[in-house]
Amino acid sequence: MASFVLLDTETTGAGQEDRIIQLGYMVLDGKRVDVYNDLCFAPLPISYEAMEVHGITPEMIEGRVPCVETKAFKTLCELNTPENVLIIHNAPFDLGMLAKENFTSQMRLIDTLRCARHLFDEEEVHRLQYFRYRLGLYKIEQAEADALGIEVKAHDAIGDVLVLKLFLTELRKRLQERFEGVNPIDKMVELTQTPVLYTRPLKFGKYKGKTLSEIAQNDKGYLSWMLANMDNLDEDMRYSIGIVLENT
Repeated sequence: MASFVLLDTETTGAGQEDRIIQLGYMVLDGKRVDVYNDLCFAPLPISYEAMEVHGITPEMIEGRVPCVETKAFKTLCELNTPENVLIIHNAPFDLGMLAKENFTSQMRLIDTLRCARHLFDEEEVHRLQYFRYRLGLYKIEQAEADALGIEVKAHDAIGDVLVLKLFLTELRKRLQERFEGVNPIDKMVELTQTPVLYTRPLKFGKYKGKTLSEIAQNDKGYLSWMLANMDNLDEDMRYSIGIVLENT
């Protein structure tokens, strides 16, 4: 029987050199839920911007072991088999951080961010904390936390995993409304592998308020420039720009 690993990390920052300082996840195995949550030492300072988000200070990780020596990491390696399912919101970020610890997932992957873009396409944003409020998950999270012995803190790895667990239920409901009779896990794995075509107006840059198609009609060079110079574009935006350039 497959185990479902709902995972989140907190890090020293979001750059190429940054590293994990908290690894938290739940393992759902039938009716059993196991919780793993470890702070760990990183070989570089925590940025102030990162501290502002997750509240982890240098004093909190002083004397801690590196990520690869934590119980959470060692257990994750034991779970890393093809029959299990790894569930993350914005998977490329966390998988990229885990790769710096020489972890390569062998599990089937569900990225709830990409699934949300497919299934909640009417929403303009798809951040986990947005759905925490948009779907009223904050109203029920304390009872869930008490049952699992978890302290609820926004942007804390295990706190975010708790929200992810609740959000996953809502994703499954929406999926079953859209795709009757399908296996929800298989379909979410499929959606994770399916890029999203952005059709909404941009919220940044000199063409803020314009769609990619509108930009392409007047300034295809700008879209090419975005692909070449904007390293922070997500996979779906890169895919969408490529499709628009190809079809214009």
